[in-house]
Amino acid sequence: MTHTNDARTDRNRIASALSPAALLALSTLEDVGYEAWVVGGFVRDALRGVPCSDVDIASSAHWQEAQACFRDAGFKTRETGTKHGTLTVIIQGEAFEVTTFRTDGSYSDNRRPDSVSFVSNIQEDLKRRDFTINAMAFHPKRGLIDPFHGQEDLEAGIIRAVGNPDQRFREDGLRILRACRFASQLGFQLDPETRQAMWVNKVLMNRVSIERITHELDLLLCGQHVHHALMCTSDVLESILPEITACKGFDQRTPYHIYDVWEHIAYVVQNTPPNRLVRWAALLHDIGKPSAFFTHEDGVGHFYGHARISEHLARGVMCRLKMSPGFIEKVILLVRIHDDVIPATPRSVKRALAKLGGNTELFRALCDLKRADALSQAPHCHERVELADELERVLDQVIASDDTFSLKGLAITGRDVIAAGVPEGPEVGVILQAALNAVIDEQIGNDPTELQAFVEDWVRSQ
Repeated sequence: MTHTNDARTDRNRIASALSPAALLALSTLEDVGYEAWVVGGFVRDALRGVPCSDVDIASSAHWQEAQACFRDAGFKTRETGTKHGTLTVIIQGEAFEVTTFRTDGSYSDNRRPDSVSFVSNIQEDLKRRDFTINAMAFHPKRGLIDPFHGQEDLEAGIIRAVGNPDQRFREDGLRILRACRFASQLGFQLDPETRQAMWVNKVLMNRVSIERITHELDLLLCGQHVHHALMCTSDVLESILPEITACKGFDQRTPYHIYDVWEHIAYVVQNTPPNRLVRWAALLHDIGKPSAFFTHEDGVGHFYGHARISEHLARGVMCRLKMSPGFIEKVILLVRIHDDVIPATPRSVKRALAKLGGNTELFRALCDLKRADALSQAPHCHERVELADELERVLDQVIASDDTFSLKGLAITGRDVIAAGVPEGPEVGVILQAALNAVIDEQIGNDPTELQAFVEDWVRSQ
């Protein structure tokens, strides 16, 4: 049981985290006789001492009553989820979701309640929530309501479903993925019964919209404890990412690696910056290794061509998840050349930049990936981190020297190539790339006259 002083400290911690606008939202409802509580993630994060800008409010007021109340006080509202009793209120530039106390009906689609029933007290409302750490409510004067011991689970670092975990996940398959995401963001352990129910019901995640799945995976991959989450939830995640199944427990049989393929991948993701692009590249960079594996007579494993296989599998994953074509192509480029040996010289860096379309930020992401890859191998491979650092230093020199490393910077265009007698088509691009390579290799200068002569020589040689 929480001591009085501890309860007072917790109350002060949460209350001090609430903005003046949030306090005004609560008082606006309560001044006219309604009950209102701050609920969900804000309470959880405030107890952890972590900033959280999203404040959700549960109230005894029906949404129409809440809307009238806020409009009378001069605040704008938006009817964002009135079917489920939710209204968005704008106060002093901050948006708050205000939802009527409710219980949910049956979930025939394993995603959303077929109907909701509005109830009169906060305790009934908290029963419908997903995890104990999200089923707490706070009021600046009345303190904390915690009927499912969420604060104890928060302090113990446990993700536990409210009530019957099997029922919670059968109601909404997205909750399974949210548990995986919270494991990554918080570093918490999964309660055994909750974890078992996640595994039993994992197929229900396939009833969730692809957009929501992708969003949750983005959040999971960018979590502070992503290695932990990927390792402890892989048997659940493979329902939506079946490509990882072959990687789990796959012994690499090489002196360069001390982890199986999946744990190596998990460490690479962990060792990259929490950036969506590089973390997706890290997740997918070695996913083709099991298909490329073979051994020599000495029993040592090899993975020649694994980057190309990984590229093919990665494209399938990201297309299935409906990611944008531009994002997919960036990830594919990183996966394709993640294992390329790039000496730390201006010429080699410019060559690599040319493969990356001249995108310097993509090159930095490649350095992040290479650095993380080295850190996630055997200890004697960690020295490769210095090479990645040196590649970035050379990149800075190349940028400062204003050297040409992309087709955009070339002193001729496709029109000039066509004017030299080359018909429109793929060959124009081939010639431009060859000209860029010649400039990078310092065989010719980035000069219109020299480049025109290069093109004419190319045409005559065909």
